[in-house]
Amino acid sequence: MGELEALRRRYGGYAPGLLGARRSYAVLVPLLRTADGLRLLFEVRAAALRQGGEVCFPGGRMEPGETPEECALRETEEELAIPADEVELFGPTDFICNQRGFLLRPVVGLVSAAGMERLRPSPAEVAEAFTVPLAFFRESAPVAARYELVPQVPEDFPYAAAGIAQDYPWSRGMVEVLSWQYEGHVIWGMTARIVKDILKGL
Repeated sequence: MGELEALRRRYGGYAPGLLGARRSYAVLVPLLRTADGLRLLFEVRAAALRQGGEVCFPGGRMEPGETPEECALRETEEELAIPADEVELFGPTDFICNQRGFLLRPVVGLVSAAGMERLRPSPAEVAEAFTVPLAFFRESAPVAARYELVPQVPEDFPYAAAGIAQDYPWSRGMVEVLSWQYEGHVIWGMTARIVKDILKGL
């Protein structure tokens, strides 16, 4: 096979991802229809897990060949026992590129009443599940803070090989951290960014 043909085969119908990403994750953003309006369903991570005690949406690492939708539904069933066929998927939101080198792909979906009746948090992964009215987020501005990402270039960096001077102006970055507090729970970080993003469509 020639080089041109190899490139055609590689990029024909190719779904782009993050260049150099070590892994990708997907989460379900679960909406519920209730008498007092739409609510969002959240989890509290089990204490034994990394970042235990933090609030998140159900989700996890995408398996090879898996779509974000398939991953979000699979993880939701594993963590909360909500069957995939009890979730009406609306579609993906904008994804998050984390500075640690991974992609987070949120998918919005509506959980049926029957699905909520099946909800049984897995003790190994979920300490608690709770809901928050969507109106709370619309009516309450999050606390916003920022921190700077500062390059720490090692002393032995090969400036000559890279063709740049030792006083090269390395780019810096800025990360905004949002947080809401609701009835003793703190919704913050990437989870809060996803919530803010879906509010833009309302």
